[in-house]
Amino acid sequence: MYSIISIVVSYLLGSISFSYLFGKWIKGIDIRKHGSGNAGATNTLRVLGKGPAIMVLLLDGVKGVVAVLLGEWASPGAEGLWIPVLCGLAAIIGHNWPIYFGFRGGKGIATTIGVMATLCFIPTLIAGLTAIVIIAVTRFVSLGSLILTALLPFLLWGMDRPVPILLISILLCIFAIVRHRTNIVKLIQGKENKLGQKRA
Repeated sequence: MYSIISIVVSYLLGSISFSYLFGKWIKGIDIRKHGSGNAGATNTLRVLGKGPAIMVLLLDGVKGVVAVLLGEWASPGAEGLWIPVLCGLAAIIGHNWPIYFGFRGGKGIATTIGVMATLCFIPTLIAGLTAIVIIAVTRFVSLGSLILTALLPFLLWGMDRPVPILLISILLCIFAIVRHRTNIVKLIQGKENKLGQKRA
């Protein structure tokens, strides 16, 4: 019972859209109607500025950390990693499809980082540093995000990490591709917005 409740609570926690809330608090706007239309840290940077964007990035990541820790607290020893993994997944699903905001959320990268860093810190650190280098060189946040989620399954497999963590990394890679499908098209067409570039 505690395990089921922890998964539900993780989804509800993930559904808190800090980007949306900051947009309302600071400018009285629905951030999903401005910039790229995405309720995430990158669009918060574009629309609201650096301070709110950093806060959104951190808070979205914390959602993932708390969800996994909640799963670890709630799950019996026999269930091993499955409940923490499912709690992390629920938080990311909540971020992407939040019940409080008409199921229109963000792309889940910051929350994914929080979840995966809690489950497997070293592989996530390596993938994260690689993504940061890619973003610094190309200024494409979407490309860095996609590379981060694509690298994780290979790193986890190579480091022989537990199956539940490997499986969630594969699923989160699929999530990232689905949520970034318009960005992928724009990258191919050379029309993707760069970090710091104002959206037309």
